[in-house]
Amino acid sequence: MKKTVAFVLALAMAASLTACGGGSQTAATTAAPATTAAAEEAKDGAAEAETKAEAAEGEDPYASLGDFTMMVGHAQPEGNPRFVSMEKFAEDVAEKTHGHVTVEVFGNGQLGTEKEMLEQVVAGTVQGMRGGQFDFSPRLLMFTLPFLAQNRAQVTALLNSDLAKKVCAEAEAETGTVIINLCDAGGWRQFSNSKHPITKPEDLKGLKMRTNGMNTIDKTFVALGATTTTIPYSDLYMGLKTAVADGQENPWVNVEGMKFYEVQKYFTEVNYQFHPDPFYVNANWWNGLPQEYRDLISECATDMGTYNDQLIDENQEAAKQVVIDAGCEVYEPSEEELQAFKDAVQVVYDQCVEEGILTADELQEMLDIVANTK
Repeated sequence: MKKTVAFVLALAMAASLTACGGGSQTAATTAAPATTAAAEEAKDGAAEAETKAEAAEGEDPYASLGDFTMMVGHAQPEGNPRFVSMEKFAEDVAEKTHGHVTVEVFGNGQLGTEKEMLEQVVAGTVQGMRGGQFDFSPRLLMFTLPFLAQNRAQVTALLNSDLAKKVCAEAEAETGTVIINLCDAGGWRQFSNSKHPITKPEDLKGLKMRTNGMNTIDKTFVALGATTTTIPYSDLYMGLKTAVADGQENPWVNVEGMKFYEVQKYFTEVNYQFHPDPFYVNANWWNGLPQEYRDLISECATDMGTYNDQLIDENQEAAKQVVIDAGCEVYEPSEEELQAFKDAVQVVYDQCVEEGILTADELQEMLDIVANTK
């Protein structure tokens, strides 16, 4: 009987041990799939993240080219076509380069006079500037000959000509700057003064006219019998108010933007000159950019120039009306009266050829461009 009981107990214990062992194996088998699933999920997540990173890199083709900052100065106040078009340029560059090139624009003469800003560009302390400053590139003065062009189409043809491209290309070797765009500096330029109406060349005799020191402006006023004094653009309002100068010349958009109508009484819509507006960039900085960025910035600069000229055309009549509404007298010469001004300044053409600003052949090339453009 005892043997029988012992045998039964032995069988029960074996069954119990077998049951416990089986339970442990089942638990282990159940846990393993859970661990494998977590690993697979983590692996899938990493793969997805890698795919997203690769996609992001594909959407930003310039991620590997580096980041650059372009500091640019100009002299015009807020609302002027140059100011507005430069702001657009900065936005366009940021968009096209996916934010890798940042353009910081300092308008209203914050960085100094136009000459000082150009000196900073040449030195490399500022990357770029826009403005009709030709001290370091005097050959650009050929486009400022008095009464050279009569309409927008002719101005555009001159500034987009092979001659203009050649003159701009000379700047890098002579000044260490690259001119990445050449547009209009403000539209047709007009005479004004505080003494009396100017209806004929003789009316300028005895007047002290402000210039920015530009060769062709000085020559034009001297040919018309006036004397000249140089006053920086940012100081011109006070110079006119305090009678340092009797008069000045500027486009309507500049007159309106700088409020010169507050200190001048008599205006003559003579349309005697337009100025190129070169966009100077330090050559070392420019050539150090990846080619992709140079291409994109050049494209944005071209769009900027087109937009600038469009703004000038849209705004100059409205700016002229502001001058009229302010109580100023605006005289509009007849064709016969304008011809008298044109005849009086023909000597300026000969003087510029004699001084080497342009050759006789280049003068004829410009005259042909104008004659063939309606």
